[in-house]
Amino acid sequence: MIRAVLAGCLLAALSPLSYAQVFRCDTDTGVVFSDQPCGSNPEPVDIRDNRVGGRLDQNLPPETGVDSEHQPSSPSPAPEAASTCRFINSTDLRRYIVREQVVRGMTRDHVRRAFGEPPETHASPQEVWIYQSRYYGALYELTYVYFRDGCVESVEYRKP
Repeated sequence: MIRAVLAGCLLAALSPLSYAQVFRCDTDTGVVFSDQPCGSNPEPVDIRDNRVGGRLDQNLPPETGVDSEHQPSSPSPAPEAASTCRFINSTDLRRYIVREQVVRGMTRDHVRRAFGEPPETHASPQEVWIYQSRYYGALYELTYVYFRDGCVESVEYRKP
């Protein structure tokens, strides 16, 4: 019983190694990919790991101009605080606009497409667009959209 468990663990540990090597070979009939070297000059193919899990940035290419060996060990929150703009996936962005939702990181144009032209705006101390929601002619809710550096910093919903 113990041998079966150990054999299973060993197979599970070595299974990622079984598909790690792929070769590209040029033959008379065209290009062939194989797990064994083939032809006179097989080229190993580098296959990036695409398993589910991990971080979203782990397969990104290294940043240019930044020396990764001399970076501090603890991440600095300053770059995140400097800009409120963030990447929004195009599918999610379309979904937000169709559902008339505004989220942090949207641009002014995205907000106009989701909510329309703002009926009330204030430029200082911080740029704010105020939208009114009416149901059956009565004022139901006020939506405050706060901008910083051209992007939505926060959205607040308040009762009048």
